[in-house]
Amino acid sequence: MAVPVSIDTAPAGPVRSVGARHFVRLKLRVMGNSFRGQGWRVALFIGGALFGLWFAASGFFLFAAPGLTDNGRYAVLVAAAGGGLLVLGWLLLPLVFFGVDETLDPARFALLPLTRRTLVTGLFAAALVSVPMLAVLIASSGLVLTSWVLGGWSAGLVAGIGVLGGLLLCVAASRAVTSAFATMLRSRRVRDLAAVLLAVTAALLGPLQVFGLAALQETDWTRLTGVATVIGWTPLGAPWTAGIDLAQGRVWAAPVKLLITAVAIGALLAWWSRSLESAMVGAASTGKAPAQRGVTGGAVAQLFPRVAGWLRRDRFGALVAREARYWWRDARRRANLITIAVVGIFIPVMINLGGLSLAVEERQGFTTGAGGSSPVLVTLSMIFIGVLAAVTLANQFGFDGSAYAVNVVTGVPGRMELRARMTAFSLYVLPMLAFVAVVLSLLLGRPGWIGLAAGSLAATYGVGLAVNSFVSVLGAYSLPETSNPFAMNSGAGMAKGLLTLLVMIVSAVAAVPMLVAAALLGDAWLWLAFPLGAAYGLGAALLGAYLAGDVLDRRQPELLVTVTPRR
Repeated sequence: MAVPVSIDTAPAGPVRSVGARHFVRLKLRVMGNSFRGQGWRVALFIGGALFGLWFAASGFFLFAAPGLTDNGRYAVLVAAAGGGLLVLGWLLLPLVFFGVDETLDPARFALLPLTRRTLVTGLFAAALVSVPMLAVLIASSGLVLTSWVLGGWSAGLVAGIGVLGGLLLCVAASRAVTSAFATMLRSRRVRDLAAVLLAVTAALLGPLQVFGLAALQETDWTRLTGVATVIGWTPLGAPWTAGIDLAQGRVWAAPVKLLITAVAIGALLAWWSRSLESAMVGAASTGKAPAQRGVTGGAVAQLFPRVAGWLRRDRFGALVAREARYWWRDARRRANLITIAVVGIFIPVMINLGGLSLAVEERQGFTTGAGGSSPVLVTLSMIFIGVLAAVTLANQFGFDGSAYAVNVVTGVPGRMELRARMTAFSLYVLPMLAFVAVVLSLLLGRPGWIGLAAGSLAATYGVGLAVNSFVSVLGAYSLPETSNPFAMNSGAGMAKGLLTLLVMIVSAVAAVPMLVAAALLGDAWLWLAFPLGAAYGLGAALLGAYLAGDVLDRRQPELLVTVTPRR
């Protein structure tokens, strides 16, 4: 058995000539190879670059606003709040929308005799080479302009140093956290717990954003300036506010904040260095498997989880049982279920009990519930949740990876494959959607609206399943082989974001008849919504599986090549 060389005791020799430039070239080579022969990846990359350019331009003018208006009153607020959100966003937002780039996974260097310093320096430099990093650099350079206008070239120079330090802080924080928990994530129980916590945190970003926007409408900005000053003395805001402090006459504060930034980066890199070896070669033991007691029914029955125990023991039942077990045990899939559960509760409550309901109340002829909600608004919120629940299947074959070869070899019919995957996923999602419908109706004080909410959810969810069936066959992409449930291959993050947006738009458009019926049929729709919505959703799902199944039968080999991870 080969024993990996410790990265602390790497032998001297030609390996010492390896530097950060080699890691950067390696990442660029890997990124280039991933686009070779796949025009859609190139198109998505260009689209992502354009989106990044739009983000960069918007952020630049936001950060440069105090300088362009020659008004430094809110300069510290813009720098501290915007810079702090950049650091937090760099850690959390990719987990939901774009994934974490795993082009150069530290575990791939486990058997190479590289020193710890070489690995840390090289991987850190490679992490800086990305489109998001370039977009953040352009956006945050607006602080340089603001500092230059308010305090001259010296303040602009300090702001430039601070911006570079902030970018290094973002990357160092994300990489240090990932490596620190690498060993723990190899334990399935801890990995699942971490996936749940990360998914809950990430899913709360949307609700917190809505609450934050509502709070900003009645906020005293003068008081927020004091809060921003405090944030400016933490690593979250120190690098971004150093130039502003110099421009406003606090000369002593600028070097102190740059020192805080340097210390924070050094501490994070030291943390990353200490945890890097365990991230490469460590393996947590899951312990001795507990003996199963009270298991009856034979070996075949044991393969069917409890949630799928009612299925017949045939090929369709076996496919459903396999998918149901994967959705419960795979941390990557379970993270999506947690997101659906959290967002499915918060978003409808905020839409129907928040400011949007008050805006719609006066325009509807229905009897309103608590918070001024109406059947139209309830239907609108249910459409959003139903679309979000189904969009998880947009890359359902990517979860399988190379394991999908078993289905290709055994010749599983495409229609049966898609119906089985829909059924297994629905075993977990439909109870959550039913819970959302009941809880929302009770919170609104309208128990009679349970059928309305459930019918809207069923219709939209079924339509979403149909749309995602086609997208999962025609727009699949591979996922990296890693313990990180949010990891993405280079270039696939934008594919995930654009596919998610496309599927949600198409599914929402297909569910518009439910919204029209709620607006035109009045109180009669409260009784018709559930039977008609359930029939509409079920029919759409079966039709989607029927049509997309034929496409799947013709594209099975190509689909297998697409979802197989590239090494």
